[in-house]
Amino acid sequence: MSEGCVPDWLTRWEYAHRGLHGPGVPENSLAAAEAAIAAGLGIECDIQRSRDDHPIVFHDWELERLTGRPESTEGLDADTLEMLHLLGTDQHPVRLATFLDMVAGRVPLLIEIKSKRGYHVERTCIQVGRLLEDYAGPHAVMSFDPLVARWFKRHAPKVCAGLVMREDERGNTQTAWRRSLALWIAKPDFLAYHINALPSRWVAGLRARGLPVLTWTVNSPETRARALAQADALIAEAEGLA
Repeated sequence: MSEGCVPDWLTRWEYAHRGLHGPGVPENSLAAAEAAIAAGLGIECDIQRSRDDHPIVFHDWELERLTGRPESTEGLDADTLEMLHLLGTDQHPVRLATFLDMVAGRVPLLIEIKSKRGYHVERTCIQVGRLLEDYAGPHAVMSFDPLVARWFKRHAPKVCAGLVMREDERGNTQTAWRRSLALWIAKPDFLAYHINALPSRWVAGLRARGLPVLTWTVNSPETRARALAQADALIAEAEGLA
């Protein structure tokens, strides 16, 4: 586990998953962020990288689901991405720099950096790290990729860095040895663990030893009740919100 200092705010807040989105308010949009702030929620957001290396607040590797475009997110430059419309609304994908300026420290941010096999995630870490140097608001980064937390530990140690994990077929940590290896590589300040994998004896042991555990995506009264019993903070949406 990390020897770093976990900020007090990390487990005091509930976080809106991709902002407080819903009909007419797309995920990871400025409107979703404003709605979360108005509701007194922290914000979890996702980061992809544009072709010209700008961190973009966007979840998917492909643009089709949210914009109707056939390209990959990293296949377009930031200026072009910012002209696209999210789900037919007046909202657009935005650079992380724009997102930070809008949030302006009003609520905490959990910034999830996306990665995949063969992806040069360090390029994203470098750009995100540079932006966070000048951001005074409460923030933390996290990723499924343990190399992200390791990068921040080495190059931006003041940034709280977490490890995201899931145990189903969509993750890379289905087995105990893979989970232990990822934890050893990342040495995270916190875990963000899939709600469907809780309760977990392994996670409970880490939590008992002082590692904060967040859980996602809490989206129903049942998962909310389980999350409150098994984790220190919730990343929630829809009916999973308080």
